Amino acid sequence: MDEILERLERIEKALGTLIQLRRVKDYCSTDEVAELLGKAKFTVREWARRGRIKAEKRRSGRGKYQSWVISHDELNRIQREGLLPER
Repeated sequence: MDEILERLERIEKALGTLIQLRRVKDYCSTDEVAELLGKAKFTVREWARRGRIKAEKRRSGRGKYQSWVISHDELNRIQREGLLPER
């Protein structure tokens, strides 16, 4: 019986993780985008800074500095079409 309860607990935990991954967010941080695209965090921040992706600066709640955020639509565009041309 204990073995079955353990297995059910692991299944519930795995389902919880899958649900979180499937939830579509309006905006993602550069760290999240980097992980999804398999790139370094610094690379995604540089793309935003140089205008290679459409990103916005938003208050992050971590002091006076703002953080870059990328919309879900822009993430999909990057995955389909790639980076914007250099300015």
